[in-house]
This record gives sequence, C-alpha cells and structure tokens, in this order.
Amino acid sequence: MKYYIGIDLGGTNIKAGVVNESFEIIGKAKTKTLCPRPAKEIADDMAKVSIEACKDAGIDISDVEWIGIGTPGIADNINGTIPYSNNLGFKDVPIRKYIQEHIDKPVYVANDANAAAYGEFLAGSAKGASDAVCITLGTGVGAGVVIDGKIFTGRNLAGTEIGHMVIEVDGPQCTCGRKGCFEVFSSATGLINMTKEAIAKHPETLMAEYAERDGHSSARHAFEAMRAGDPVGKETVDKYIKYLAAGITNVINIFQPDILCIGGGVCNEGDPLMKPMIELVKKEVYTRMLDNNTEITVASLGNDAGIIGAAFLGKQG
Repeated sequence: MKYYIGIDLGGTNIKAGVVNESFEIIGKAKTKTLCPRPAKEIADDMAKVSIEACKDAGIDISDVEWIGIGTPGIADNINGTIPYSNNLGFKDVPIRKYIQEHIDKPVYVANDANAAAYGEFLAGSAKGASDAVCITLGTGVGAGVVIDGKIFTGRNLAGTEIGHMVIEVDGPQCTCGRKGCFEVFSSATGLINMTKEAIAKHPETLMAEYAERDGHSSARHAFEAMRAGDPVGKETVDKYIKYLAAGITNVINIFQPDILCIGGGVCNEGDPLMKPMIELVKKEVYTRMLDNNTEITVASLGNDAGIIGAAFLGKQG
C-alpha cells in the first residue's frame, strides 16, 4: 500500500491528511495558520502537521511517497512556488524548498480550488468523467476544471477564475475590481447580501425575524423563509437561483464537461436549490436540443476534497 500526504493550506487552518491508494484519508492533523506571518514559519507548521498526520495514521513519514499542497492564489508546480496569494500575503514563496528543509520528499503544489476539483474527479461526484468542472459556493465562487484527467491552469497559472466572469454589466462591485461578477451574485456572500436587501425593503419578511434571532443574516435564511411560506423569502431564493443558473449555463457552454459538480454550504439546501436551477440550465444551455448534456450534481467529498486532490498531485506529472 502506498501513502500520500495532502495539505489544505487556508487562511484560517492548515490541514494535513494521509491518503492511501484507495483515496481514503487514514490520518489527519491541523493547526492554525495565524496569518499574517512569514511564509517560512507557515511552511514549518505544514511540515509539523504532515508528521503528526502520519502518526495519526500509524505510519512513519518515510512511508509517504510525496506531499501535495492546495493553496489559495496562484501556484507554480513546475518550480514548487507560490507566486502570489492575497489571502496569505504570499509573493514568490519557494514553498517546496521550505518543506524539503524538514521532509526529504517530492512536493507538489496547486491552487486549492483546483486541488478540490481534482479530489472530486478522482474519488467524488465527478469520478468516472473525462472532463469535469467543480464549483464551490462559499465566501466567493471557486472553481477547478479537469480536462482529459489533467488540471487546467491556463496562462499565468491563473485560469478558471469562473467567479469573475461578468453576468451583469455595471452590476454590484466585486472584490476583484470588476462589477457584476458571477461571484457577487452566486456566492454565499451574494445570497446574504440579497437577503439583507430584501429585509431593508420588506421589514415584515420572516428573514428579518430570523436575522434578529441569530444576530446576523445568513445564507440559509431565505430558504428557511421560503419553506415557511414567506413570499419575500421565495422571491429572494428565485433571484439567487436565476443568477446561479446563468453562471453555470455559461460554464457549460464554454467547457461542455461530462459532469459539473457544485459544493459549499449553500448546497446543503438540496432539492429546493438544485431542481429549479437545473431546470433553468436545461432551458438555456446551448446544447439543449441534444440528449447527452452535462450532468449537474452536488459535490460529495466536502472539506476532504482538497486534501484528497492535493495528495494525488504527483500523478499530474
């Protein structure tokens, strides 16, 4: 049996997992990232949690084939560097060199959304596909694309920023500098903002009651209100799904993947989200007249996708 280490490097936590050949995580460890601080210190902690994950798995670090890292921002796997990561405050960080000062193993690096997509492709909802797109609806909209089994990165290693395609010209301001991006509308943050706007216009809505109850507006309040029969809640959900379907239709029209899977907490809403969204996409997708269209499904690996995908980056060549 061969073993691999996958590291999910985030702005809040560093999570490491030992993954076997069957794509099973058999040992885990994590620590706080504690940003901002020097990249070398963060790399030191990445090496430590890798060793701790091996102990949790009952193996030694010498039993591991390689280490893969999923990181926010741009990742250069050829040179083993992180050229840029706004979330971590990194610029031109030689992450492979730093890790190998502690652990003498090959080290591979990829953008975290790409690593998560690769995890779903290998062992999750996109397993068995030739081409797949995986979208995560979180604070922003992250995405990864796998074509013929290979992660697509594009020029400058910055491809597949699906969240930053404009779907409403001169729409609301996005953090990227553009206006009307897919991310503005279809991230969990976008749904929260739609909810706040609806409450401001309709203070009688149940969403206002839920926000007061919880002390803040949540991405789930609109769906909760809709299920309770609140018309403003339903209107908000319908608006969110309309934008989500528009963005997903664009992605399918561009890539025509075998499978497109969607992850993130919003997807916990299940059928009330997925069914009407899929119906809208079916009506709008360019290939709607054909029978063999992209399968749209919910991602299945959750937070483990990034660890599993990172662990097998060595197979990307």
